This record gives sequence, structure tokens and C-alpha cells, in this order.
Amino acid sequence: MAIPIEYRPCLPAPMTKAINYTAREFLRDGSPVEIRALWQEDEAAMLAAIERTSAQSLQRRFFVTKRHFSEKERTFFMNVDFRNHVAIVAVTEDAGRKVIAGGGRYIVFEHGRAEMAFVVVDAWQGRGVGSVLMRHLIKLARDAGLQELTADVLLGNAAMRKVFEKFGFTSTAHQDPQTLHLVLKLS
Repeated sequence: MAIPIEYRPCLPAPMTKAINYTAREFLRDGSPVEIRALWQEDEAAMLAAIERTSAQSLQRRFFVTKRHFSEKERTFFMNVDFRNHVAIVAVTEDAGRKVIAGGGRYIVFEHGRAEMAFVVVDAWQGRGVGSVLMRHLIKLARDAGLQELTADVLLGNAAMRKVFEKFGFTSTAHQDPQTLHLVLKLS
């Protein structure tokens, strides 16, 4: 199951350092990228990134055909509390302007456990954006004291499965024959 849009965690969690998180890295092709916390003022850039993402990539992220988001969905994705819902973006330059190349998040669903997901704009796929986002989300989850990250990935999404496997996620029993349920123990 993809992270539900209606999800409202009720478990208290400590404030993480993620609210001020920023790091600089280089992608496989040498392109510089800034990994940082998602800001409220990023909404227009996030919507622009969605417009540059193919229907297939969005379907792989949300498990349904998705081209547009309702006001309620946009509010959910942008209102991040950095306790139970942590979101980061990969910011890079394209034609001389800063753009969001991808984003990831985790949402605490039970004490010590969170589900994570991310998406990379098609033009930036295959350059290491997903791996960079994954590494930073795992770091933030560990820093927040989480013990486990989970993710659901469509069976046909070989590239995403490869990223999760690279970071040590293992497949567990799951009832949906179209998805793999992946788990990473952090402790």
C-alpha cells in the first residue's frame, strides 16, 4: 500500500532535526544536488515537478493513475510536522534555475515504525537521486530513534526494488500479489 493521503498519525514523536536538514552531494553524473527539508514555500516547485513526472512514474509511486492532486492532497503533502511526517526534496539546477528533481518522506504509523516512499522526476531517474534520497531518509529515521522503515513497491518497478535492496530492505509476507512489502530494521 502506498502512503495513504488521508493518514493522520496519533502517536506523539519527538521533534527531529529534519526540520532544518540540509546536505550537499553529487549525483553519479557529477551534478550537484541539495538534499533538504521540504518547505511550505516549495508547493509551486513540487507541482512543477509533478508536471515533469510521467504518468507511469506517478502510478508507480501512488499505485493508481494520478495526474493532479486535490487541495486536500496538496495540503497533506505540504503540511509536514517533522515528527510523524518527515519530507525531504532533492534540489538541483536545470537550465540555470533551481528545480526539485525528487522527493521522499516517511510517516510514522506505529511507535518506532514508519512507512517511506519517494519519487524522482523522469529526467533525473538513473542518476542516483533515489539512492541519495534513500540514504538521507534512513539517516533521519535513525536520528529520530525509529527502529524500522517499511515500503510497498509494485512488482514491476525493478529500478525502485533495486534501490531498496541496495540499502538492505528485505521482502516480507504480504497479501497483495501486485506489490512487495519491504522492511529495513534500523536498530
